[in-house]
Amino acid sequence: MSGLLEVHELVVLAEGYWPDVDDAGEPPALPGFVLSAFSPLAAVVAERCLGRLSERTARTGIVLVSDGDRVSAEHVRQTVAEGKRLGPLFFFQSVPNSVAGWIAARWDLRGPVVCVTDGGIDEAALLIGDGDADQVLIVQVGADQASAVIVTGGDPT
Repeated sequence: MSGLLEVHELVVLAEGYWPDVDDAGEPPALPGFVLSAFSPLAAVVAERCLGRLSERTARTGIVLVSDGDRVSAEHVRQTVAEGKRLGPLFFFQSVPNSVAGWIAARWDLRGPVVCVTDGGIDEAALLIGDGDADQVLIVQVGADQASAVIVTGGDPT
């Protein structure tokens, strides 16, 4: 297989979801992020997933899968269209990978961070397969729900 990356089956080590059985209302607020539930959703499922993991390595990457923070994007669009001043938190919050960076810093994850609009599994397999990460946290965020799984390379046999 000259020039091709061999990707093995991935093994799920832990999972986290919002909403979960006891969840009601909005996810817990996330300091530094305002207005939208996008970043709090990503953070809460990452915390649930990583908190259930028995063994974590620093070489853990993150793949964030979403269409972006639509609530914040619409707020920025409307505020600019009305000629009003935009709050400074929206500068970094409007970039989806800012919450991925927050998660990485909070959990001391030192692997690569990738943001995509679809998929996640293939990107995680590539990060593990090419040796950039030992584990990958895949976080998927929708309008009012989110999920996270942490995966590692499986047995190639």
